[in-house]
Amino acid sequence: MNRDFFIDNLKTIFYALIIALIIRSLVLQPFYIPSSSMEPNLLVGDRIFVTKYSYGYSKHSFPFSPPIFKDRLLNSKPVRGDIIVFKTPSDNRTDYIKRLIGLPGDTIQFIDGDLYVNNNQILKSIMSKVDQIFCGNEKISVKTFEEKLPNGRKYVASYRKQNSFKNSDEFVVPKKHYFFLGDNRDCSKDSRFLTSVGYVHENNLVGKAQFIFFSSDYKKGYFIEFWKWHKSIRYGRFFKKIL
Repeated sequence: MNRDFFIDNLKTIFYALIIALIIRSLVLQPFYIPSSSMEPNLLVGDRIFVTKYSYGYSKHSFPFSPPIFKDRLLNSKPVRGDIIVFKTPSDNRTDYIKRLIGLPGDTIQFIDGDLYVNNNQILKSIMSKVDQIFCGNEKISVKTFEEKLPNGRKYVASYRKQNSFKNSDEFVVPKKHYFFLGDNRDCSKDSRFLTSVGYVHENNLVGKAQFIFFSSDYKKGYFIEFWKWHKSIRYGRFFKKIL
């Protein structure tokens, strides 16, 4: 009896792990936001769900990126403005999350602090001049704008009030590659930094960020400190759609 009970439980655990692996690889995967590069839209401590099927599948859809096939299967092109998790080209291992700005063949450039796509200035509408957001552990004063991309997609981005990123060379996005920026424009390692991130190959796309399912501020208390939940857990961010 004990032997049969033990085997039945092992089978149950095995099947549960297989089902979880399939869901994680093909449908939905949770991610933790560890940095402030996407503030004010994503905060450190947000836990999000990413749909794996949105752009098809590559080896990076699976744990440990096994070399089971070369290109993407069921490939679907991302939309400019999507917030996407991808593997960094520098090591093909580290997960980054940024906003898609440049498509293959696009030219991207910053001129006097304004973003240009294909020589057209991206419209910025000021929302606030007195916001403060994090850059690492430091709070910085920013101006917050609503930006509108050529496809009509709108989102919020923040720029330092002082010493903000002003000018760049012209970036020309190669075939089958994409150009990403963080919404926290002066506190983001993204495609502007060619040696560390640069242009991201389509095979490195992991999935599309969809919504926040949980959020907590570790600075105000760790999750195990249940007596601090009223301060640390951001209940208002639960099930918030990511735009």
